[in-house]
Amino acid sequence: MEQAPLIVGLGGTTRAGSSSEKALAVSLRAAEREGAQVVMLAGPQLDLPMYAPERPERCDAARRLVALLRRCDGLIIASPSYHGTISGMLKNALDYTEDLSRDHRVYFDDCAIGLIACGAGWQGAGQALVALRAIAHSLRGWPTPLGAVLNTSTPLFDDSGACREPSAAFQLECVGRQVVQFARMKKALARVPSLAET
Repeated sequence: MEQAPLIVGLGGTTRAGSSSEKALAVSLRAAEREGAQVVMLAGPQLDLPMYAPERPERCDAARRLVALLRRCDGLIIASPSYHGTISGMLKNALDYTEDLSRDHRVYFDDCAIGLIACGAGWQGAGQALVALRAIAHSLRGWPTPLGAVLNTSTPLFDDSGACREPSAAFQLECVGRQVVQFARMKKALARVPSLAET
């Protein structure tokens, strides 16, 4: 029986329940409906000490983050737009991926990465998505064909966290599904003998 792919979600702000955290949760629920095992690290869980490559010691939260990133089959990242780019908290959390630089699978090589950018206007959110795509490429990941861009200048989520705006909900759910579908395709390809072996 096929093992469910592990999809890790990173995002939010230091404020629990932010729009970017709610957006991430919607996308992860779609991934779960697609058959994935999901873990969300958001808000205060990403409020980590400043990454310092010369200091090998790691707090418990940083060790958990790195262990999940090392195991994941796919990743979904959701960021607010802070002054036209991603938040410092999220960038710092992503800097911990340097601990994966000498792994057998370097960084997120061959992993799908779904990207979500939220902003109180289209311009900042669009620029944050561009920054997230550049980071995903730098970490050898495969950004999904659709990246979600949400304008949070009007409320998009109800009190339960459900997205009440149809086009935003479609984007978020599509990102979650695409990450899982890519993870499954990658696993299937790994089981096919290469031409050199046949």
